[in-house]
Amino acid sequence: MASIVLSTLNSRYSHASLGLRYLRANLGTWRNDSVIREFVVRAPASAIVDALLAEHPRIVGFGVYIWNVQQTTEVIRQLKARDPGVVVVIGGPEVSHEVDAQEICRIADHVVTGWGDVTFARLVAALLDGPRPLNRVHAGEQPPLESLALPYREYSDADLANRTVYVEASRGCPFKCEFCLSALDRTAWPFPLEPLLAELSHLYDRGARHFKFVDRTFNLKAATAARILEFFIGLIATRPGDPPFLHFELIPDHLPEALKVQITRFPPGTLQFEIGIQTFDVASQRRISRRQDNATAEAVIRWLREHTAAHLHVDLIAGLPGEDLASFAAGFDRLVALNPHEIQVGLLKRLRGAPIARHTAEFGMVYDTAPPYQVMQTGALDAGTVQRLVRFARYWDLVANSGRFAHTLPLVLADAPFGRFMEFADWLHAACGQTHSIAIERLYELVHRWLVEKGVAPLEATAALAGDYRRSGARGRLELGEVRVLAPAVRHRRRLASRQSRHLAP
Repeated sequence: MASIVLSTLNSRYSHASLGLRYLRANLGTWRNDSVIREFVVRAPASAIVDALLAEHPRIVGFGVYIWNVQQTTEVIRQLKARDPGVVVVIGGPEVSHEVDAQEICRIADHVVTGWGDVTFARLVAALLDGPRPLNRVHAGEQPPLESLALPYREYSDADLANRTVYVEASRGCPFKCEFCLSALDRTAWPFPLEPLLAELSHLYDRGARHFKFVDRTFNLKAATAARILEFFIGLIATRPGDPPFLHFELIPDHLPEALKVQITRFPPGTLQFEIGIQTFDVASQRRISRRQDNATAEAVIRWLREHTAAHLHVDLIAGLPGEDLASFAAGFDRLVALNPHEIQVGLLKRLRGAPIARHTAEFGMVYDTAPPYQVMQTGALDAGTVQRLVRFARYWDLVANSGRFAHTLPLVLADAPFGRFMEFADWLHAACGQTHSIAIERLYELVHRWLVEKGVAPLEATAALAGDYRRSGARGRLELGEVRVLAPAVRHRRRLASRQSRHLAP
């Protein structure tokens, strides 16, 4: 049992909240009377409330994000109904702006906006020791980063064994891209490097192997990035059979030669870069205050793909103010030509507090009023086109980003990637009427049908799909025209059954 319960609803179990661990690490004398209790958004609200009340808390603090605000609202509603005496404090990016407009802020006892590391601790002390605060909304104080207790000892052994470890070398962002809440930051602030590296070493010694850096601009300061990369290169050299896996967000048009040399030293399976291109359209970039040298960004992605073993995950945003379908298609084709491992096609979202809202009237922006506040239409994209792009993105994940169709994808895209895949997406939706829960064997068979209808030779389509299917690890069988394809596991079982039947025959 604990007086203070720190909780959030993660999108999946493998995620572990870095924010909660900062709060607990900085609770001071109250830390030992606190616990972290994390759940997933799919869990029933009543079960979450049962688990929270089992701690007999006096205060429950919730981390609220765009992906969990609706479920967290219901949890708080039920929690307050069952125990009105529990003080509910909420914080996080979703409740740091437009506080008066949100139901969750009305039913919570206190709201912490912005940075919560020290403000939450101060609020807890006032609630438990007095005098009780009169304000409901508390603006988060931004302390010097060197004054914060680092959160990494708050990861349990079970976390390190089973979950992604989130870490940060800096906070904030100097860029002003208006779709992002980081546009509100004045700059980026680095954590003291040596204490951070000592904590990373301790995490590795305890068994952490999957490190995801949440810095918006990991390579903003080349010297700091180089020191962190060198630290992990040293770990890999010391224990090559047990390397870490690292994820960084990379600024696409800023990669000095010194960093390039280091990146080439990472073996396959150890390094992933998330690269936000977002748009190649210069007018759209200017409109949303995004500074990006497109030619340099292209050259960096091409170099990374050709000269390193890093896995490249590149983001594009559809539905930006004023950008039409032709412009987005041109950017998509330009990115496909660079051959990153994944292209994440996302629809613009109007995050609460993000400056993108200033374009709403002028560019006919219509957003969903429910999270994640995705764009529904713009002056340049009607509602039907936006829905086509939503399906395009989903099917792209299933076919391209899944890696299951590596040899078939070039046949699908041919020489006009966006146009061909949009045509395929429209056809696939008409054929199956769904974007989720498509059995993998059925998806292979539908891709085969479409390729043949588009004039690809049946034997060529069959050979590509059969090879991809066998490499995918699937366990079923396909019917590709007149050809039946068995997954390796099925063939193995049939061979064993055949041997056994021959052995047992009289």
